[in-house]
Amino acid sequence: MTAWLTGLEGTEAGHQLALILALSAAFLHAVFGALQKGRHDPWMSRGAIDFSYAAMAAPFALFVVPWPEPHMWPIFATAFVIHTTYKFLQAFAYSKGAYTVVYPVVRGTGPLFAVIGAYMLFGETFTGVQWLGVAVLLAGIFGLAVYNLIYLELNRDTLVIALMLAVATGLFVACYTTYDAYGIRATADPFTFLAWFFLFDGLVMPPIAALRWRGMANRPSLGPLMARGVVGAVVAFLSFGSIMLATRLDKVGEAAVLRETSTVFAALIGWLVLKETVGPRRIALMGLIAAGAVIVEVGG
Repeated sequence: MTAWLTGLEGTEAGHQLALILALSAAFLHAVFGALQKGRHDPWMSRGAIDFSYAAMAAPFALFVVPWPEPHMWPIFATAFVIHTTYKFLQAFAYSKGAYTVVYPVVRGTGPLFAVIGAYMLFGETFTGVQWLGVAVLLAGIFGLAVYNLIYLELNRDTLVIALMLAVATGLFVACYTTYDAYGIRATADPFTFLAWFFLFDGLVMPPIAALRWRGMANRPSLGPLMARGVVGAVVAFLSFGSIMLATRLDKVGEAAVLRETSTVFAALIGWLVLKETVGPRRIALMGLIAAGAVIVEVGG
């Protein structure tokens, strides 16, 4: 499978597969965000998810995929720092704001800086039409955030700090998108990067979640929490794996922008599953997000 995937790099078939992978990652990332924000404390949810995917990744990293080349260890160390900071910021943001407020801002900040990072790291450029698509997508995402800021009644007392944390989280989304794309291209086997990444990435949050759980007066039941963790781990494998393979097969910037259609999926999940309000104005703004992604793809 590795040889088949690497053989598609830079081809039209690779471009089409990258498109499918990026859109799949968008939907799965929205599901992942909802799992973390759901009825459990977001720190608890993240700890359960990270424990589950580290445990699942360990046998693959140790016994199945080729071991990383020596130059990969510093790359993993840097990725570990970036992702740990991102997860702390995201958990704080979800603790302070509603899912449909935080998620659009996090995802809206990311693609612009990811496109800039892809230019700086990989020399990728966008056409004028593609930049128009980015502008339309960002208008929809940040329009959604402004609408939420004005009209949403949930968590009004912590809304400003939630938005500030969401912007900071978005910056780290851009950092990990571009840096991880560099990492997965730096090794001969992309599955080596994925397996070892998940093993290392799952080491921080579980101990923190365990300490928070022990200090709670009303501790959540471990059974449902760990079940959420297992589901979240599978979603994380599919979501992160999809976007990383997309960035190896095709342009990092395009994949980053297409993934941000996750905001549309997130709003639908927030409405249908988390019972958060979605009105006609927000539906129109979500239409802008989808239109921007289409323009980016058509203009490439």
